[in-house]
Amino acid sequence: MSIKVGIDFGTSNSGVAVYDGRRVTVLPLDRQNVQPEVVKTVLYVTRDYQAYIGQEAVELYYRDNINRQRRFVKQWAGEIDYRGADMHYVRDIYVYVDELKPGRLLQYLKTALRKEGYRGTQIFERYYSVGDLAKTYLSLLKTRAEDVLGEKIESATLGRPVKFAQTPEGDRKAEETLRQAAHEAGFKQVDFELEPIAAALDYEQTLTRPQNIVIFDFGGGTLDIAVMRLGSGERRVYASGGVDVAGSDFDRAIIEKRMLPHFGLGLIRHQPEILEMIQAVPDWMALPDLATPLNRNTLDKAIRAGLALARLKALQALIYNDLAFTFYNRVEAAKIALSNDGAAVISLDDKEIALWELYTRYQFEADILEYVAKVEKVLLETLATAGLEPGSVDAIVKTGGSSNIPLFSSLLGKIFGAEKVKQSNAFSSVVAGLAIKSKMSA
Repeated sequence: MSIKVGIDFGTSNSGVAVYDGRRVTVLPLDRQNVQPEVVKTVLYVTRDYQAYIGQEAVELYYRDNINRQRRFVKQWAGEIDYRGADMHYVRDIYVYVDELKPGRLLQYLKTALRKEGYRGTQIFERYYSVGDLAKTYLSLLKTRAEDVLGEKIESATLGRPVKFAQTPEGDRKAEETLRQAAHEAGFKQVDFELEPIAAALDYEQTLTRPQNIVIFDFGGGTLDIAVMRLGSGERRVYASGGVDVAGSDFDRAIIEKRMLPHFGLGLIRHQPEILEMIQAVPDWMALPDLATPLNRNTLDKAIRAGLALARLKALQALIYNDLAFTFYNRVEAAKIALSNDGAAVISLDDKEIALWELYTRYQFEADILEYVAKVEKVLLETLATAGLEPGSVDAIVKTGGSSNIPLFSSLLGKIFGAEKVKQSNAFSSVVAGLAIKSKMSA
């Protein structure tokens, strides 16, 4: 008999849990991680199409890619057949590819599901659709879970945000893509639960009396909210809501507003090709594609001319030494540190790059201030839809890494009262609730 699990396929981290009717067990699927129950949502695909996830993917990427050699070769990519008026010609298209590139690291797989216009990516000679990427990750997650449990897994309850996309059509398409990916990964039965409702099911295990609660699920990709009645056999969803704002937006804001001068912003004015490279630094998906011979020649020429010498050398090192992932992690680590500290240092010291920035909580809160109004708006709208006043709420339960940001904790305290704000396990409450839901629907 196969077992049914709950799966949190998250923007930054993922996990798998089981529930036996009395206790939830979050499976330790990443022994190389500091928290084995948390699996980073990253995928590393090698040139021979071997795939790895979690901390193993990160470590293999660092081993294979950082400061490696490159060799670009001209490769035929297809042809353009042009017809117009009395003219007809066929033109071959060539691109330069790095034949020494050992593998490709991909992040924000869940974000790709809802990104308008993003269909997939080329990895060496193969094209991976968004669904292919999700399938590959989920199949490896499933294999790890089966190894830990010693049983076959054929059924799963997957979490999903309240809004996968801004339009109903986009939302349905994203869920169907994820459902199909899970089926292709080997799950015969797949159902979904809203992530904030899953977190509520986990919180319900601690209740001794009924409560009106608000779940504030603020992770790496979205903010999801649920207003519910829980406890003593009562369970009612009054309303749910969400907005496409979360941790990855804050990382991007830090880079755009504080870090780009380290790579020449403000010193480069009349070189559009270089400006385009600088402005691409916050974009995880775009930056690896900048490592072309043409861009290297452009940067080399500017550096020889003494133009913003140290900054452009840093930009070149970031792009051509595969330091982007390290850089983004340093920015994210500083953001996380500011939840407890008044200041943090963002630093990166490698070949031709010596970056150091003291970043304060005051600066961070100023950089993300535009998002506070959006968060407050969706929170109050969801509460109004539920027909409740803040005074009627017994507890507001925070989950997800971004829920620990003091600016948003203060917002919740202002609206509901600080004594009502509760912190659940930021990284396991959703997957625990999904495991409970999987048992309920088995």
